[in-house]
Amino acid sequence: MKSSFKIIITSFLLLGLASMALAQNAKYKCMLQMTNYKGLEAYIVVSLVDSKGNYEKTLYMMGPDKQWYNGFKEWDKKIGKKKEKLDGITGASVAAGDRSITTFTIDESKMNKGYKLRFESAVEDQKYYVTDVEIPLTTAGITQKKEGTGYIRYVKLNKS
Repeated sequence: MKSSFKIIITSFLLLGLASMALAQNAKYKCMLQMTNYKGLEAYIVVSLVDSKGNYEKTLYMMGPDKQWYNGFKEWDKKIGKKKEKLDGITGASVAAGDRSITTFTIDESKMNKGYKLRFESAVEDQKYYVTDVEIPLTTAGITQKKEGTGYIRYVKLNKS
């Protein structure tokens, strides 16, 4: 009887810990509007970076062809060497003037701790923008519209 009671209590504790871990992840809908630049479709990588600008994780890659990922020089140096799996977090590249709506998951335990979302953009045979957009991972900052400095006109996130 005591051993079955211990099993039940242990099961409830493990279930509680697992649900707490899942509760820390939140889905965000990302609306990205491109500028009217001249050139091919842009590839965009969305990364989580820490307060010192170090890459921690790739959240989304807009661009399906892996052969072009090395165009993201900074991202490729940091994340590419780890052979990070991008399955399930990739989508279409984005053309000039177009809008893209995607969804990605953010670990909310990183909120209000100096982390940022970095949007890097690259277009073949054109300039590469390491920080086209950076959004502070703060309760107030995450849902504010943020203007881009390169191919991205603006980004707006909403918790979904």
